[in-house]
Amino acid sequence: MRTPPARADLRGHRRRHDREIVRLAVPAFLALVAEPLFLLGDAAVVGHLGTVPLAGLGVAATVLQTVVGLCVFLAYGTTASVARRVGAGDRAGALAQGVDGIWLAVLIGVVATGGLLALAGPLVGVFGAEAAVEDAALTYLRIAALGTTPLLVMLAATGVLRGFQDVRTPLVVAVVGNVVNLALNVLLVFGAGPVPALGIAGSAIGSVVAQVLSAAALVAVVVRGARREGASLRPDTRGVREAARAAGPLVVRTLTLRAALLVTTYAVALAPATERTVDLATHQLAMTLWTFLAFVLDAIAIAAQAITGRYLGAGDVEGTRAVTRRMVRWGVVSGVVTGVLLAGAAPLLGPLFSSDAQVHERLVPVLLVAALAQPLAGVVFVLDGVLIGAGDGAYLARAGALVLLAHAPVVLLVAGAGGGLVGVWAVFSFVFMGARGLALVHRERGDTWLVTGAGR
Repeated sequence: MRTPPARADLRGHRRRHDREIVRLAVPAFLALVAEPLFLLGDAAVVGHLGTVPLAGLGVAATVLQTVVGLCVFLAYGTTASVARRVGAGDRAGALAQGVDGIWLAVLIGVVATGGLLALAGPLVGVFGAEAAVEDAALTYLRIAALGTTPLLVMLAATGVLRGFQDVRTPLVVAVVGNVVNLALNVLLVFGAGPVPALGIAGSAIGSVVAQVLSAAALVAVVVRGARREGASLRPDTRGVREAARAAGPLVVRTLTLRAALLVTTYAVALAPATERTVDLATHQLAMTLWTFLAFVLDAIAIAAQAITGRYLGAGDVEGTRAVTRRMVRWGVVSGVVTGVLLAGAAPLLGPLFSSDAQVHERLVPVLLVAALAQPLAGVVFVLDGVLIGAGDGAYLARAGALVLLAHAPVVLLVAGAGGGLVGVWAVFSFVFMGARGLALVHRERGDTWLVTGAGR
């Protein structure tokens, strides 16, 4: 029996969408995983110096990661704007837009570096660590701060390449750069031959050198493309200003997400004193595992940013709707898979990270709650990526603020009423993520976000 032409065309479109999603998502996932894996390597190197240097690294890294995390819009916003112009057939304009994004990264990076150097003492002092740990943290932070601008340039350049559907180059640079980083850490921390042992300062120097080399490699690819298309490499004041204006809502979105995580951790800390330490340790492990699984879902979201921007830039609303439905299905399936894996592994994960029997016992029910929420998280991540790709940052900022206002009182009330760690995670998994899901699905079902053309 012959398949009807309409059905055959539909299957063909689905297969084409699937191939495109896989082509973009798999390298994106590998690039996302590369950095935390090699950060673990850095920690292992410094950890051999002793507990104090390792604690200092932890404090300094938290400061740096917060600054860089707030600037993730440099990748997200650039991906969306560049993809739109690519979809509209304006490759030169796309590269010019990308170059402006890189110049914005340089500007923000210079300001952030100055701020970190000037405020290193107070920022480290917030953590209330002992004097020896503060000294180690300051040593690392004052050197590693010099890598802030290269890190932000890497974000922007990665966004440009993703906008052109090139996710392999950022993957290669991430892997090679982190291998160089690890090798330099070993050499400079412990010394060899004529190279003196520099301790924790050597780790910071190695990281900065690797970041500069990685940024240079990514920028070189963008510059080569710009010259090929005849795009200017000079900063355009108007373009940089527009990139900064578009970034504002994404900064608010990111702040609301981080605030929700902080409120959740604060709620865990409301446990009775006799339970607090075990609950916080268990919560940290659960959140680390949640974050790792989020890389799988975030990889599809990154694909969504690039694909959505390209389709809308080409003026293809019907295609945007179709590929969005397909990506949501991928998000649900991925969430089901990660949920099943997490639930199955829950009894085995505690002993891998802790020798405390109480942590093992409390971690299992928390992970089961998190496992149940994975399909919902899959939808949330994908639709977040779709709306970022559509340039709908203003809505994401407003929705993020409303979701935070809904989540914070509920999680604090549950914690204060003795809901315990499982209760807090139930609120985080289903109230916070559920509210995000409702806001995103509501927006996706409307037409306001479907703005076509090279610019939003």
